[in-house]
Amino acid sequence: MSPVKAVLFDRDGTLVEDVPYNADPDRVRPVEGAREALAMLRARGIATGVVTNQSGVARGLLTEADVRRVNHRVDELLGPFGVFAVCPHGPDDGCHCRKPQPGMVLWAAGRICTHPAELVVIGDIGADVEAARRAGAHGILVPTAQTRPEETAAADHVAPDLLTAVRAVLHGPPRGRVVADERPIQEAYATGPGQGRGA
Repeated sequence: MSPVKAVLFDRDGTLVEDVPYNADPDRVRPVEGAREALAMLRARGIATGVVTNQSGVARGLLTEADVRRVNHRVDELLGPFGVFAVCPHGPDDGCHCRKPQPGMVLWAAGRICTHPAELVVIGDIGADVEAARRAGAHGILVPTAQTRPEETAAADHVAPDLLTAVRAVLHGPPRGRVVADERPIQEAYATGPGQGRGA
């Protein structure tokens, strides 16, 4: 049995395709490998949850009800998740929940009765893995086109895709900087500028 008790996922760009400020459940599309990755965790009895920044609420671009509808669709397609944690605040609001702050990770850990040290956070930008670090959890970065090169360079653990990250978790907390080394790091990660940036 893996010593990892739970995995928290960033939503947009990690579990589902990144649609900035998405208020439409019909636009939710799981990323490649998401269903298989989640099935592997659940088969081992590892709890799953979602932690997502949704600053579109603070910006007036969507409502909390919109976020709930999109989350419900994510749960329909990929669930059931043990917890959904949402930060509706903007980058300058000074809240304790918005990643890279650890508030959402700590709250979600409490909801699923898991100590942060037994928890892994998987996300696509530096704020996701930094929130994990600040909470005392483990973080794995799965870079996408939204991920800045410096975020990939700074991450403690990096995987080329979601399935690789989850397979690593099945054997315990991540070890080594590059979780899988089938390809050179220069080829494995997209580093172009993007729009989403964790909302």
